[in-house]
Amino acid sequence: MSIRKNFDISAYLVAGPENTEGRPVATIIKDAVEAGFTCVQIRSKIASARELIQLTAQASDVIAQAGRTDEVTLLVDDRLDVILAARKEGIKVDGIHVGQSDIPVKVCREYLGEDSIVGLSARTHKLFEYIKTVDVSQIDYFGAGPLHETQTKPDCGLDVDGKVLTRSFDDISKLSRISPLPIVVGGGVKLDDIPKLAQTGVDGFFVVSAVAGACDPKSAASELVDTWKRYKSKRNIK
Repeated sequence: MSIRKNFDISAYLVAGPENTEGRPVATIIKDAVEAGFTCVQIRSKIASARELIQLTAQASDVIAQAGRTDEVTLLVDDRLDVILAARKEGIKVDGIHVGQSDIPVKVCREYLGEDSIVGLSARTHKLFEYIKTVDVSQIDYFGAGPLHETQTKPDCGLDVDGKVLTRSFDDISKLSRISPLPIVVGGGVKLDDIPKLAQTGVDGFFVVSAVAGACDPKSAASELVDTWKRYKSKRNIK
């Protein structure tokens, strides 16, 4: 089955060496995948291309060793070159996530092919108008936020006037209603946010520090997944 018809962004980890408190990125990913996370994005602004390829290979191996190759989507943030090089080396990478100022979606699609995931950070400025009018034919999901300001990515939610716009649960509920694509929400998301977030109708949450910075990443990941499933099922029963 095509990965584009069978990907799950309900529990989405973003990880890189600057986020793991000095611990190996692969170890954090292993904990998250074993705890039930369904999507992993390799993201780093400090790692070299070779280091990113190595991290991607390690993540792919971890997912395979957990027996979840067909269940966990592996993406790389921004670096089309890294994905192409990794695939050339036989590493299974499912796609890319890009921001508004990164490589254009149509270029990603051209190079990665039709059976790859392309995720896009939703535009902050005039967000609701953007979600309703953007051409989504080459995009598979939107990343939205931030729910809170976050030091992990200080420019997350930066508006044209230089201010960071955080999103309320009401905003997120509206996004869920009007978006033609699945939406994953992040930006400072913590365990306490999951019950309300699951009730908004969005398709998933993404975290960095809540897992990668936790004292016990596997336990933290399990709590996030279990809480999401519990409150999402409550919403679906209503």
